[in-house]
Amino acid sequence: MDKDVVLKYGTDSLTVPIRGAARIRTVLPKEMERITDLPAAFLHAVEEGAIGSRPLKEQVGKDDPVTIVVSDITRSWMHQDQVLPLLIDYLHDTIGVPYEAIVILIALGTHRHSTPEELIKICSEEVVKKVCVIDHDCDGELVRVGRTSRGTDVLVNPLVIGRKVIVVGGTVHHMMAGFGGGRKNILPGVAGRETIRQNHRRALDPEKAMSDARVGCCKLTDNPIHEDMAEAAVLVPVAYSLNLVVGADGSHSGIFGGALDEAWKASCDYQKACYEIPCEKADIVVCSTGGYPKDMNLYQGCKGMLNAMRALKPGGTMLWLCKCPEGGGAPDYFSWLTPLREGHLDASLRANFTIGGYIFYLTCEQLRVASHVYTLTELDPELVAPMGIEAEKALPALLKKINFTGKDVLVLPLAGSVVPMN
Repeated sequence: MDKDVVLKYGTDSLTVPIRGAARIRTVLPKEMERITDLPAAFLHAVEEGAIGSRPLKEQVGKDDPVTIVVSDITRSWMHQDQVLPLLIDYLHDTIGVPYEAIVILIALGTHRHSTPEELIKICSEEVVKKVCVIDHDCDGELVRVGRTSRGTDVLVNPLVIGRKVIVVGGTVHHMMAGFGGGRKNILPGVAGRETIRQNHRRALDPEKAMSDARVGCCKLTDNPIHEDMAEAAVLVPVAYSLNLVVGADGSHSGIFGGALDEAWKASCDYQKACYEIPCEKADIVVCSTGGYPKDMNLYQGCKGMLNAMRALKPGGTMLWLCKCPEGGGAPDYFSWLTPLREGHLDASLRANFTIGGYIFYLTCEQLRVASHVYTLTELDPELVAPMGIEAEKALPALLKKINFTGKDVLVLPLAGSVVPMN
């Protein structure tokens, strides 16, 4: 069986020829309804469609200072720049909040700061001209608001204290917290570095040299990272939340507005129905993380590989497209190569936990499922080889290493979003 498949790679698309396979299956998200009237859908989400909350205009008054927490450039796939102008106009025109009383806070967590061009991509040029837009700084001025039952000291940006807080996020599966969005806009979004570290270190099993089995994609029940995040978010009074779900083509499919937890959980249920796809495991998985911005660096791009591993038979082969023009992503990402080579990665991470270090750890851990992970990327092949990534910068060089003859092949064009279930 022969087939040419087109996969996203950065801002481009590449054709991957598959020849002589016994079977070729392509797994895509289920088709979602598309919002055809975004202003009407937005209005419904902030008024009569409010979930677990009074409408937005009853939660925020014209004299209230407002902080809108929004996701950073790595989540630009959710196109919040189309929703934020509607929200700003609603606050100003309908509720009467002056523009100068509104601040947009970019929930960077520990990610790098935004460029001026990215601020426009995140918020829209119209919004940037009307209101103040600020990057969160996890190492800057912070306010302690309490401690979770697991002992996480919760320090957050002062702009989410003493103001009406509105959270805007995109709901997707998440490799540690089960699902992104919702409470995650507070922790890690606008939290301090140490708060984030204390939360994320719960990804490691408390007794074994491995990731905690309770932590991972789709997992919410008894997930210590998710439950800790949810507790922390309660310490920041959120007046309203907007949770966006997008379809495979990038268009908005759902806007769920209301109370932080209730509206977010409704968006999770909706998102699951589209992106969790039952499928048998395959001998070879051919996948793309999904192109820019999902493959802008390895810290973000590994999500595609992690999802794709769910569909690969133990000892199988993977062809993975993940461009990574920004390298590892986290400043310390590749510094963890040294303890990996020396055989003490787990011990070193436990002694000096960092978020970038854990994503590196998880990536290496999952790469061991396959016999070969052939990766098209701009990363230095020699740099990533100790992790288990067999990298090339040209597709033909990789294809020479893969024999599709007689194999069951599964294609995941949007592996950063689709979660194979088996």
